[in-house]
Amino acid sequence: MHLAFLTPEYPHPRSTPSGGLGTSIKNLAEQLVKKDILITVFVFGQEKDRVFGEDGISFHFIKQLKYDFFGWYRYRKYLECYINKVSLEEQIDALEAPDWTGITAFMKLKCLLVIRMNGTDSYFCRLEGRPQKRKNFWFEKLALKGADHLLSVSKFTGDKTREIFSLKKDIKVIPNSVDVEAFKPTGEAPIPDTILYFGSIIRKKGVLELAKIFNLIDKQKPNARLIMAGRDVLDIKTGKSSRALFEEILNDKSRGKVTWTGSLPYKEVKSQISKAAVIVLPSFAEALPMTWLEAMAMEKALVTSDIGWVKEVMQEGETGFNVDPKDHATYAKKVLELLGNNELAEKMGKAARKRVVERFSTEVVVEENMQFYETVIR
Repeated sequence: MHLAFLTPEYPHPRSTPSGGLGTSIKNLAEQLVKKDILITVFVFGQEKDRVFGEDGISFHFIKQLKYDFFGWYRYRKYLECYINKVSLEEQIDALEAPDWTGITAFMKLKCLLVIRMNGTDSYFCRLEGRPQKRKNFWFEKLALKGADHLLSVSKFTGDKTREIFSLKKDIKVIPNSVDVEAFKPTGEAPIPDTILYFGSIIRKKGVLELAKIFNLIDKQKPNARLIMAGRDVLDIKTGKSSRALFEEILNDKSRGKVTWTGSLPYKEVKSQISKAAVIVLPSFAEALPMTWLEAMAMEKALVTSDIGWVKEVMQEGETGFNVDPKDHATYAKKVLELLGNNELAEKMGKAARKRVVERFSTEVVVEENMQFYETVIR
């Protein structure tokens, strides 16, 4: 069996920056290779063309091309020709593509096309209550309706996407996975009263609510410190830096107790998770977040949001707490409860890792993917 992935991101030194989508593909691809599955990864939108093999995976980095007109269409057709040529030469059985902005709209591929839902632009616009470009909706609808098979990383995302686009096809749910050997407890004692947020610094991740929450935490626990690890993103509503908006919300006392690390390499992210006493991830818009799985795998108790996909990942009161990020007082109370009760935090952290190992470890999820692809190809 020969499977391929089409993606705008992949965590590799030669690639442009990558996020959770790239990480989930990397986890799956590396495990499939160990099962003697041939894997090819097409990474589009890159700075230059590169073709190389590494760790049993064939990589095609495809340069972003610029056109005078209809670039959105012409680049898709360029990708189509490129993929079809490689597909025929190397006998690719199926190509998996993301749903984001409908990259496969207008493509006619020579192999099975599977779209995995990690959240379309339409999906996130609905969750965030913001307007969407009609072009993006149209592209995503065409791509989803043109796919041979549909996957979703959570039932919530699949159901919501079906509703948005009036889809009739079956949607198979297979979650994202995390490498539980790469993300595991280090055994070091967490730094007391240290709170960590990691991920993009952006409104939809609940960071502006987190600023208000931290003001409340600081009033009751002046020794608390908040680490903000991630890339600052321009705010979609104001055009300002999200970090600047965050700092405007903080009061004078709490402002000096926040540390900003910027984007970090994976090794340093794991170090920050290990040192934190409590992880806070108050996101408003996710499909099935890698950050949650990584923190849980490292035996960390979380205080997360309580929206949609949460019940498929977290177990309220067992692996952590799920709170409406806009309920600042309750959110702060739950963080303080974990900061003040090491035994509870440790108990929840162990339950969190157990949950991940049983349901979201790459070893478990790769088997679900293999069974799915063997079925659709056969």
